[in-house]
Amino acid sequence: MSANVCCISKREFPSEELIPLSLIRPKVANLIREGHPELNDESTICQTELNRYRAEYVRRVLEADIGEISTLESEVVRSMKEHEILADNIDKQFDTTSTFGERLSDKIATFGGSWTFILSFGGFLVLWVAVNVLILRGDKSPDPYPFIFLNLILSCIAALQAPVIMMSQNRQEVKDRLRGENDYKINLKAELEIRHLHEKLDFLLKQQSQRLFEIQQIQLEQMEELVSKRTAPSSTAETNPK
Repeated sequence: MSANVCCISKREFPSEELIPLSLIRPKVANLIREGHPELNDESTICQTELNRYRAEYVRRVLEADIGEISTLESEVVRSMKEHEILADNIDKQFDTTSTFGERLSDKIATFGGSWTFILSFGGFLVLWVAVNVLILRGDKSPDPYPFIFLNLILSCIAALQAPVIMMSQNRQEVKDRLRGENDYKINLKAELEIRHLHEKLDFLLKQQSQRLFEIQQIQLEQMEELVSKRTAPSSTAETNPK
């Protein structure tokens, strides 16, 4: 097999896009060897196939930790396989899909819970009472004391405002749920990536320690050769005196 051929897909790639199995974390490398036992440490694999096996490894880890994975975990596995970003602007995405009635209910609920509404409505009540009591007295008043028509208006406003506010609260709950799901996916992916980094660091440290040990062994052998070369002439001179 050519050195520039992926051992899984059997396709040719540039040498910089291929990774030998010896440089892959042992758990992922063992997963690759499960389906391809003929591979050795010198076999090379492309990044696409490696990402696929990494995603499969992550899926198995999730199943071992939390049992059956849900749709959210499946999206995390897919994003790690395709190197996608999970962070989304939930507010922008939610606003683009909302209808005119939903946007109107949000604006009404926002206005109804502001000081502008309280002061405006308080001024309207004061004006209504002043007009009907002070300006238009007696039979000319359209709503004399005890302001029955005003009570009817207030009841109608309260009856309409309550369901509108509930509609806005329901949309806010849906938005909060989507934010929570998005945060969960991001946190889960970050946790898995950190776990991968720890495994990779442990693997690299182990490889580095093995290489340092091999270098020390070579240095010791060279020192022994130098000592043997220096002691060899003196021993020869002692056995053959003039």
